[in-house]
Parts: sequence; structure tokens; C-alpha cells
Amino acid sequence: MELAQLRYFVTVVEEGGFTRAGVRLHVSQPGVSAQVRLLERELGVRLLDRSGRRVTPTEAGTALLSYARAALAAVEGMRRTADEISGLLRGRVAVGLIPGAAGAVVAGLDGGGGLG
Repeated sequence: MELAQLRYFVTVVEEGGFTRAGVRLHVSQPGVSAQVRLLERELGVRLLDRSGRRVTPTEAGTALLSYARAALAAVEGMRRTADEISGLLRGRVAVGLIPGAAGAVVAGLDGGGGLG
């Protein structure tokens, strides 16, 4: 069982489908589907009902969803605690740019030497 499989399963449930989950995760829809299928095979139960327009958790999927979320939260807690101990700050930065400014900003970020 891989953490990515748990993350994909949780995201499919939250998004209601594989395509939207893939967009959110920056992974192709077939990649998300394949990993969830491997998780189902390992657990020996169907986690998702794929028969309707929206993907919904099965009874087993609903029962196991909280465990998947808890496992992901535990790993995130471990990372956060380790980062606090080591003094490392971690996070995301979102930058919005107008089309004409993008080149100058990106060049400034890497010291002007190009990104490759």
C-alpha cells in the first residue's frame, strides 16, 4: 500500500470522479484510476462505485475512507514535526502574473541565468 494510492482514493471521493481528481493531483486520469485499482486489489474490496455519472464510495470505501484520511494526516504531522525540529520551513507559494511580466520575474528568480 502506497501513500499516493491513499491520497488518490481520498481525492477521487472528494472530487467525485477520476478526471477531476487527476486535475487536482496533476496526474493523468488513467494514472489515478490504475493506482486506486491497485489499492482495491491489495485490500480485496471495491472502494468506489464507478457505475454512475459521479464516482461514489462503496460501503467498504466509506468505511475505509476515514482510515485513509487519518494515515495521510499522520504522515503530514510527522513531516511537520520533523521540519519544526530541524528548523526547516515548508509550504507553498502561489504567484499570479500578467503575461508580459512573466519572463522578467522568472529570469529574476533564478539569477538571470536561465532555467535549464
